[in-house]
Amino acid sequence: QVQLVESGGGLVKPGGSLRLSCAASGSIFSINAMGWYRQAPGKERELVAIIASGGSLVYADSVKGRFTISRDNAKNTVYLQMNSLKPEDTAVYYCKLWAGLGDHWGQGTQVTISS
Repeated sequence: QVQLVESGGGLVKPGGSLRLSCAASGSIFSINAMGWYRQAPGKERELVAIIASGGSLVYADSVKGRFTISRDNAKNTVYLQMNSLKPEDTAVYYCKLWAGLGDHWGQGTQVTISS
């Protein structure tokens, strides 16, 4: 069984920064990629960023230049540095792990951007 534990969410003002972390543990045999999705109220869950095991990166157009995804392979942890935050970034952010035996989701962490 695989567990994903997210942390780092919170309330910040527009223009501020947050850093999300997601630590994976359990029966992890191979990780193909880790990433972040988000879901705002009344909207579908959408991709934010992905980092593949080989280092390839994918970002949603809406966060390019503001968000940076990174990964510590030794700790099976993925990070999302979010800068220049906007009210429209408000959402629950979910970590996702793509593994050889299946995909896994974290429980989500709330990010609220408000003055």
